[in-house]
Amino acid sequence: MTDVPTAEAALPEYLRRLLAAGDLPLRHRMPRPTATARRSAVLILFGEGPRGADVLLIEKSAHLRTHAGQPAFPGGGADPGDDYPVGTALREAEEEAGIDPDGVRVLATLPELFLGPSDNLVVPVVAWWDDPRDVTVGDPREVARVARVPLADLADPANRFRVAHPSGYVGPAFGVAGMVVWGFTGGLLDAILEAAGLARPWDVTDVRPLPVLGARRPQLPGTLDPTDDEDAAAPTVADPAPDGPPASTVPPR
Repeated sequence: MTDVPTAEAALPEYLRRLLAAGDLPLRHRMPRPTATARRSAVLILFGEGPRGADVLLIEKSAHLRTHAGQPAFPGGGADPGDDYPVGTALREAEEEAGIDPDGVRVLATLPELFLGPSDNLVVPVVAWWDDPRDVTVGDPREVARVARVPLADLADPANRFRVAHPSGYVGPAFGVAGMVVWGFTGGLLDAILEAAGLARPWDVTDVRPLPVLGARRPQLPGTLDPTDDEDAAAPTVADPAPDGPPASTVPPR
């Protein structure tokens, strides 16, 4: 048996399983990146809250031009001088959710994921909140609220369903903390639960159309710094039917 480093051994079992996986099944359903893809990062911040293990999500402002009201992980595009990808993820989390980087222990970076609609190459940065604090809205022009969402709520089959976008996109979603989490964030959470050994059987035949309660001005997946053309782009990968073929590319409209 391989010895587990002391610092990692002190982490919850679900987090050790996620780190041991080293990859997420979601990545194999993403398209190949373009030469123009912008480097981006998101912070997947786990902690121990009043209701047990949780993860940090933000809800974008309802006044944004695109992706208004959509839940997401804190994150965004790399700025000049960033220690990418970790520095980018921590900077964005501080700006969007008031997270003090000194209270966060970065554990790993997962393989990058390409978001075709916004031409972003996203690196998920996994971290543990050593010094949890009350969450706050950093920039109210961009973020409506910040929530620590219990992992038990995300794994609860009663809170799980799939959403269908008019473009043909169908993907996993979660109804938690008064939000409908879908698109890239929903797919990433779905893969995280699976890799961490927290996934429970749920009704994948429950498909709900967008817009749904809590999903304001529905946009296509790809939530990082969208371009003017993103809303007209078709999502790249669709979720397969429960008994159908593997996921396939959705053709542009």
